[in-house]
Amino acid sequence: MNSINSVFSIKDLENISGIKAHTIRIWEKRYNILEPMRTDSNIRLYDAENLQKLLNITLLHTHGYKISKISQFPAEKIPQLVKEIISDKSAKIHAISAFKMAMMNFDQTLFFNTYESLLSKKSFREIFTHIFIPLLNEVGLLWQTGTITPAHEHFISYLVKQKLSGNIEKKQMLVPQKTDKVFVLYLPENEINEFALMYLHYEILYHGYQTVYLGKSITLENLKDMTRYFNNIVFVAYCTVSPAEDAIDKYVAEMQKNILQSSNSEFWILGKMTSALNKETLPEKTFAFTSFEEAINKL
Repeated sequence: MNSINSVFSIKDLENISGIKAHTIRIWEKRYNILEPMRTDSNIRLYDAENLQKLLNITLLHTHGYKISKISQFPAEKIPQLVKEIISDKSAKIHAISAFKMAMMNFDQTLFFNTYESLLSKKSFREIFTHIFIPLLNEVGLLWQTGTITPAHEHFISYLVKQKLSGNIEKKQMLVPQKTDKVFVLYLPENEINEFALMYLHYEILYHGYQTVYLGKSITLENLKDMTRYFNNIVFVAYCTVSPAEDAIDKYVAEMQKNILQSSNSEFWILGKMTSALNKETLPEKTFAFTSFEEAINKL
């Protein structure tokens, strides 16, 4: 554990571990499993060591160990047992806990060591879909509940994005195996969620297709230029905030009129804003997906 001074409330422990605050209080009172500090007004506060111990205890408890028995173990035996019982399912829980601890303590070494340990047993694709995506979903909830700061969220997101970028680069170095179409990936103007688009980029490369990644704030005029260089384009957009709900149908219609109608191209659109689309009026070569899985299955 590094020297960063992290202090957590019992509500923070509940949010991070998934164990209700009421249960934590009972475990603490009956079995003395944690050693909180107390404020002058008698409010419990916990350090990073207590949080790590609770995460380990939670894993043991889900594997059938009773709290009364865990409480009798010497301190060094708990992490030892955790290592011994890690199965494929519990490895996922343990890895997500380790990544969360790395985030809470801004600990790059813990992040990279955990990642390398996973990589010795799993592919990057498995790590990303089974661990990084659930991790980032949990991080979003922790940020919304005020358990973590924006600095924590940016720290862990950057490290995950770094791994994603590195694996995209490895795929880009390979000669495309499928050349019947080119995927052009972009974010519309004022759209910000590049993380999701990057993951789609990786999946399309993984499936052997040629790609052109344009990134943020791309206009329809920019896309029209692409038809001068490629035939059989699949334009892929990810929309979480833009175009807005009241403008998304108009955007699709303009895409059809200005680009698809005069070219042999398709338009794939994903993200939160797809829920506002009128699916019954979608143009013939436009496909709206409600999940990554739907789009990947169409590759």
